[in-house]
Amino acid sequence: MNRQENIDHIADRSIVWDVIVVGGGATGLGAAVDAASRGYRTLLLEQGDFAQGTSSRSTKLIHGGVRYLQQGNLALVLESLHERGLLLANAPHLVRHLAFVVPIYEWWEGPFYGIGLKLYDALAGKLGLGPSRRLSRKKTLEKIPTLEPDGLRGGVVYYDGQFDDARLAISLLRTLEDLGGNAVNYMPVTGFLKTGGLLCGAMTRDEETGRVFEISGRAVINAAGIFIDSVCRMDDSTARPMMAPSQGVHIVLDKGFLPGSSAIMVPHTDDGRLLFAVPWHDRVIIGTTDTPVAGPQVEPQPFPEEVEFLLSHAGRYLTGHPSRADVKSVFAGIRPLINSRGHNVTASLSRDHRVLVSASGLVTVAGGKWTTYRKMGEDAVTMAARVGGLDLKKSCTDTLELHGRPGQAIHDQAFSIYGTDADAMRQLIKKDPELDFLLHPQLPYRRVEIVWAVRNEMARTVTDVLARRLRALILDAKISIRVAPIVASIMAKELVKDLTWESDQVASFEKIAKRYMIN
Repeated sequence: MNRQENIDHIADRSIVWDVIVVGGGATGLGAAVDAASRGYRTLLLEQGDFAQGTSSRSTKLIHGGVRYLQQGNLALVLESLHERGLLLANAPHLVRHLAFVVPIYEWWEGPFYGIGLKLYDALAGKLGLGPSRRLSRKKTLEKIPTLEPDGLRGGVVYYDGQFDDARLAISLLRTLEDLGGNAVNYMPVTGFLKTGGLLCGAMTRDEETGRVFEISGRAVINAAGIFIDSVCRMDDSTARPMMAPSQGVHIVLDKGFLPGSSAIMVPHTDDGRLLFAVPWHDRVIIGTTDTPVAGPQVEPQPFPEEVEFLLSHAGRYLTGHPSRADVKSVFAGIRPLINSRGHNVTASLSRDHRVLVSASGLVTVAGGKWTTYRKMGEDAVTMAARVGGLDLKKSCTDTLELHGRPGQAIHDQAFSIYGTDADAMRQLIKKDPELDFLLHPQLPYRRVEIVWAVRNEMARTVTDVLARRLRALILDAKISIRVAPIVASIMAKELVKDLTWESDQVASFEKIAKRYMIN
């Protein structure tokens, strides 16, 4: 995937794009893949890096939504469970089954949660991952040996999906390329072109060179996630805000706090949310919070009280009683919740998505979550095709295998998330054995992955690599700072940059990484 080649396509004024997608997160990538798979000439423009915002800051779950079941939103649960099943089939190198244990400490919790999770199983139907069941106290502790034993009566186990969010985004990016679509990062949309009051294209600027472009398009999709309101205002300065942004924070701990392969789900915290403790990349992620915030931010900052909330709840259920000193990393994301009058608590707002069309023809897709990204993209493209007068073609993404999907199981653990690209990475190592060196003994990443990210995944900065192509920043913020100079050196060679660029990149990354550390 070559960024400059894609920019050359943008510069070609003879091209009229069928669909221009604004936003390179889960929703935008899903829409772009859907459009390209229907045969539409598709261009995606992202103001920063792909999945830089909310789409790389999730709880790493592909799930039907037990909490939505509690709220009585059966339609969303059904849709999410269906999409979960499709994604497991289309991207098994990135999504896997995960057992969740609900610990039972009160006598009534067993039958109450047991019945609810049986309904969850039933709603999944043939796309279910396995039946939920009651566990004895002994079996519960065998699955979660670090679970607080005092007062424990047993548990209920059920199954959902787990994934690597930013890596799935990159797989979608590569799938878009495979389908003939184009995408460019660090290319913000700065305005729209109109004829007779109707959209006919977009204006954009390359952040690396400052070069500006006017791009013709038949349909424009606003899939900017938490930034959709600002895109709507570019179209109509009087557009009313749709977003009710809410911040979710996660802390990352050493695997020793939750050994084994099962996760914990606490169905009711002090603020009425679910709490998860999830094993991920040999660490454990605990989250999340739900705090209303004033507006979207590229790098949201966790509030001290959010961190304390997570630590205090983790201490109730884990015998290790984690403290601030145990936190390897803390990260925050902002949910793109749709504003609903009468709701003052964002935890109660719907995770459903909506597709809207402005008077000028801007198609905006708002709300939603990672699990339903494919359906969101399908709905947005169907509307865009109608608005843009395109030949109506049926979506085929429900059976579309994503880039890297292996035909059989991959036994190369080091590169399993790359799927079929693992062979090409091994070939790079054969040519240069030093690329097989680990970046750090406490990180699972090799130097070859940096080269691969630059050559094939449009990584442009050290932060792109350590935060999203690799997940080092989330796994351990302090160690990621230590390896930043190595990453900068390898990238400089690939991108033909000088020592000043390396120094600037390391300084920029360190500034960001410190936001992921608890002082």
